[in-house]
Amino acid sequence: MNCIIIDDDKLSRKVLEGLIAKRSDLSLVASYPDALDASKMFNKDNNGVDLIFLDIEMPEMTGLDFLSSIKDLPQVIIVSSREKYALEAYDFEITDYLLKPIELPRFSRAINRAFKKHSVVKMEMKSNEEIFIKKGASLIKMKLNDILWVEALENYVILNTKDEKFTIHFTMKAIEKKLPQPNFTRIHRSYIVNTGNISIIKDNAVDISYNNQVHSIPIGKSYKEKLLKDINLIAR
Repeated sequence: MNCIIIDDDKLSRKVLEGLIAKRSDLSLVASYPDALDASKMFNKDNNGVDLIFLDIEMPEMTGLDFLSSIKDLPQVIIVSSREKYALEAYDFEITDYLLKPIELPRFSRAINRAFKKHSVVKMEMKSNEEIFIKKGASLIKMKLNDILWVEALENYVILNTKDEKFTIHFTMKAIEKKLPQPNFTRIHRSYIVNTGNISIIKDNAVDISYNNQVHSIPIGKSYKEKLLKDINLIAR
């Protein structure tokens, strides 16, 4: 995992850097003496950081202030000389809370805990790339990218792929929650489209291209603004 250190104490940073160096499965991306500079970097580009070692008591911006300032937090291990901040820190769903001075066995347990959580996240990301569809008595695995659009049909939905249609007993609201956004976006009360397969967006419809065919799907007025936000739009 890629990690960073945020601690205003130079000696504490050196200790952490030494502990991290003992782990071949950790890569130290950066070490910051204050949270303010770290927050500027993180909100601009987190550089694929998976884990933050964070002190609490720092000038200008405390560790808790830092946690509040970041929208998409990776895993965080608090490293503090005081125990009193633990309850508030765990409100941010931190991975662990280490008290200084840090000893190698306790550090190792925290890292092992972080890797367990990291593995779960990776599994969830993989599972989000595919779903299982019931067809008769069988379950068929389908890659989400194979779905071109979803169409409502009373108490059912139709999943349209390049080669086949699958009708399942599901509501549009329920299937919308299962499909990752903005890869899939609802453009009409009765339609959800895979934005990666849109070839043209017209005033009141989108064209989906596949197998040398074009299928036109209407856009509901209340959905168009969200569609334009979900695509990579370059316009004057």
